[in-house]
Amino acid sequence: MSEQNNPLFSPFSVKSLTLQNRVAMAPMTRDFSPGGIPGDDVAGYYRRRAEGGTGLIITEGTTVNDPVASLSQRVPEFHGEAALAGWKKVVEDVHAAGGKIFPQLWHVGTARDARKSANPELPSAGPSGLLKPGKQIAEPMTTAHIERVIEAFAEAAADVQKLGFDGVELHGAHGYLIDQFFWEGTNQRSDAWGGSMAKRAQFAVEVIKAVRAATGPDFPIMLRYSQWKQQDYTARLVQTPQELHDFLAPLADAGVDLFHCSQRRYWEPEFEGSDLNLAGWTKELTGKPTVTVGSVGLNGDFFGAFAGQSSETRAIDDLLTRLERGEFDLVAVGRALLQDPQWANKVRDGRLDELQSFSGESLARLT
Repeated sequence: MSEQNNPLFSPFSVKSLTLQNRVAMAPMTRDFSPGGIPGDDVAGYYRRRAEGGTGLIITEGTTVNDPVASLSQRVPEFHGEAALAGWKKVVEDVHAAGGKIFPQLWHVGTARDARKSANPELPSAGPSGLLKPGKQIAEPMTTAHIERVIEAFAEAAADVQKLGFDGVELHGAHGYLIDQFFWEGTNQRSDAWGGSMAKRAQFAVEVIKAVRAATGPDFPIMLRYSQWKQQDYTARLVQTPQELHDFLAPLADAGVDLFHCSQRRYWEPEFEGSDLNLAGWTKELTGKPTVTVGSVGLNGDFFGAFAGQSSETRAIDDLLTRLERGEFDLVAVGRALLQDPQWANKVRDGRLDELQSFSGESLARLT
């Protein structure tokens, strides 16, 4: 397939964002920022993917200003003079290479291991203090703490815009804080922040509204969400298309411009009776652009990779067919792009024989 006929290499626009192609770099935690400060090596890491033809880079999760937001003292932060200066260099390097970039703003909630994190004396935070159903590790968040975290997301988003990023992603997936509010298994509150599906989504709604107020009407806001959780791969927020509509509509109304729909394998249908994946259903139900993700270009999911398993390359013909028919708008590539910064250029140029399988070596070594 020539570049002219390959839907991956058509332009895309939403709000103030215009991309040269539909390839996005999926956010992947690396623990390469000692003290929470991204250095020149981090800037180089993202620059190489932009040079390799990736249209949109979504950074690894970077934490908002709350003392218990982070997994590790080597995860980058998005607050403080030194960390923001590091992110400024990242933006400049990516833009110099012709790329566009969003940071992913993150709070890990009760997924935090206090022993490995800053402020180990403080308990982790979650809507009900649950890591997963039945496993209580902290007291429920107070209303005051919830409101402080909402403001922390807004402050970080304002800095995102000031530093020259092209948009922002909010991490609402995989069993971290925003998702812990979504998930009935970890949100057992009976106040305004829990109970019904609408109340469990209220924390995210308020975060999105605060981010929109901090950045203005034209700044792109993307929300990453998932049915599965790292605490339970079989977990589901919703069981039917109608429930998915009811879940997504308030988030779209609050200000989400793009939904990043995380699956372990993008080719798996979300509901019986349709071959649409999660991104396809999300686009159909909200009318918003969507990003699909999940083992793009590889035949094994990332959990096997973390266990040291290798993954062979997988043809993307079905992916291109789905993209061409408008099932989703962007394609986020994870491990394949980690392994090969030139992945997008090689696909564009038809050099498919040069694409590499994933070796199963430690993800942290891939730079």
